[in-house]
Amino acid sequence: MGRVSVVGSTNVDHVVRVPHLPAPGETVLGAGYAQHLGGKGANQAVAASRLGAAVQFVGAVGTDAAGDQALRALAADGVDCSATTRVEGAATGIALISVDDAGENQIALAPGANLLLDAARAAVAVADAQPDVVLAVLEAPMPAVVAAARAARETGARMILNAAPAQPLPDELLAEHPLVIVNVNELGVAGPAAANLLQRGAEAVIVTRGAEGITIVTPGEEVSIAAERAGSVLDATGAGDAFSGAVAAFLAEGLQLEAAARKANVAAGLSVLRPGARGGMPTRAELEGYLKQSPSV
Repeated sequence: MGRVSVVGSTNVDHVVRVPHLPAPGETVLGAGYAQHLGGKGANQAVAASRLGAAVQFVGAVGTDAAGDQALRALAADGVDCSATTRVEGAATGIALISVDDAGENQIALAPGANLLLDAARAAVAVADAQPDVVLAVLEAPMPAVVAAARAARETGARMILNAAPAQPLPDELLAEHPLVIVNVNELGVAGPAAANLLQRGAEAVIVTRGAEGITIVTPGEEVSIAAERAGSVLDATGAGDAFSGAVAAFLAEGLQLEAAARKANVAAGLSVLRPGARGGMPTRAELEGYLKQSPSV
């Protein structure tokens, strides 16, 4: 079993189903409402845990009821939250999500306590856990992400950065040689291109392209992999998180980069078949069962 430390965010998601995503100034009548647990960091921690990794979540929540709910949900999925900070007087993060009939989504985020994760505490948590892989997302403060990346190097762990939500990446972060996973729509802000990220220190770059699949870019080659068509798309909200968490889990257990990315691509394809950011994230048994019937990797 590989060990993964996830440094990132946890939110409560408020989701409305709509016939189409609203344009600026438009009100769209929804067909249903649901509340789910989300946050890119927590989602990716759940994705890795369901696939068999021993996962530690390093983040911050409020002392409110939403924080209690978020931690209970993570614990129910086998995620160790002992390094998660409870911040007195801060609200746990929330996200407002619209999902249309094609499964595409639109998200507005109020990060709350997520922005109060302390960099020094994040570094200590990573160092104490001695993980095989550290996975960080940019819904956590950049100083905490950089500190986690340095702790990963010092402990000999592999560093993965899911560069979302997109923002320019500082030289001090790329100097730690992370594997960067980035959505094609956000690459221009983080990059502005995969080649640029490699030149600045990234170990490799995986560009996720939604329904078009993924592209793995290393200094020596570029490999494109088609998206896994596992069935009709119901909700694509957590697909990117499912992919990043799965990459972390498979690298932690010793797979090579391309093999890990191919299996993670299948996990992401399965994740869109059920509603909610975490609702469709497959277990290891579900993934292996699917691969026996449709051996795409």
